[in-house]
Amino acid sequence: MSQPIQTHTFSNGFRVVLEPMPWLASVSFALLLPVGATTDPKGQSGSATVLNDWLYRGAGDLSSQALSNELDGVGVRRGGGAGKEYMTFSASLLAESLAPTLELYAAIVRRPHLDEGEFEGARTLAQQELESLQDSPTQQLFEALSGQYFASPHGNSSYGTHDGLGAMTPATLRSGYERRFSPRGAVLSVAGGVSWESVKAIAEKLFADWQGAGTDLPKVSVHAEGQAHLEQATQQVQIGVAYEAVMPGAQGWYENALALGVLNGGMGARLFSEVREKRGLVYSVAAVSRAIRGFGYTLAYAGTTTERADETLEVLLGELRRLSEGVSEEELERARTGLLSKLVMQGESSGARASALARDIFLLGEPRTVDEIKAALTALSLDDVNSYLSKHYTPKFTVLTLGSKPLAKAALA
Repeated sequence: MSQPIQTHTFSNGFRVVLEPMPWLASVSFALLLPVGATTDPKGQSGSATVLNDWLYRGAGDLSSQALSNELDGVGVRRGGGAGKEYMTFSASLLAESLAPTLELYAAIVRRPHLDEGEFEGARTLAQQELESLQDSPTQQLFEALSGQYFASPHGNSSYGTHDGLGAMTPATLRSGYERRFSPRGAVLSVAGGVSWESVKAIAEKLFADWQGAGTDLPKVSVHAEGQAHLEQATQQVQIGVAYEAVMPGAQGWYENALALGVLNGGMGARLFSEVREKRGLVYSVAAVSRAIRGFGYTLAYAGTTTERADETLEVLLGELRRLSEGVSEEELERARTGLLSKLVMQGESSGARASALARDIFLLGEPRTVDEIKAALTALSLDDVNSYLSKHYTPKFTVLTLGSKPLAKAALA
């Protein structure tokens, strides 16, 4: 059984949430701030990523090396980074070390040094990550597909651009930090062997007096369906597809999750069996759900050869469309079992739960327990899922390919 989730919002907008896991001697947390690529200033693409690294390079009374030593000294396993709409600072550690560790992270986000001498190192790392996309054509494809699909700044890449990274200065990033970082919309989610009273008291001490207006997230808008190509001298062709799905928390959210599980739920799923196994068209094929605040979408992918690329795109879009005709009982139960199994495993990980709680609050406004999600998935019948698909599943595709030559134009709507 899931433990009751506790939440509190301070007057400055900072929110704290705890899912107790009293059987654990450890704890995990995720500190989410609504600062991501969508709020990067014009001409400063990648600034959220650079800031995320620069913040760690000295904070409070500690130098960069001293801060790193302190985090290592309490046995913190660190994570996080800057994404499309927010950045996270996450950690797993012994429960007894939660208070001193959160004091360090409060200094990182509220009292960073942002020393000019440390700036170039942070920017250089971001530039190297951007360069690394040349060695990862699949990631390169999806970064470009996002820019093709979204008309709003949600198409910005957290990797930034060469021009944007090159144009940054310590002064512009410090100005951006002052403008963008605030308690409004920030979330501290905790999961593990700690009490609500202690977590709330720590959060109140460290964050309740934080002030600042922050920056509003832009509204989502997308381009009309279309097909484009990125030329690259390679024997493989990468195919990316994007199309709108259900908004997070809206009716049909769980039906869509089960339907997507039919497409992409393992070796028995449609994309694997129809596109790869039966036809031998691809070496990799997948479809995943993505959500941003107020908008949901699906990304599909296929990796194939130049000779088979046109057929692969046709078959891939055909399988995505065919979902509107419904699924079978066997497909539904296989997808449901896969989702429930994944849910159980995530529920046993304090790190996964802390991240999920923060994401739920950001996207939905409220956290969900594992039992709530399980009940929602279990309650849906075959008729429920097929009724949703027949009435609401009408994808219009944005297609981007990466390879040595463009593909034939496909039917996109």
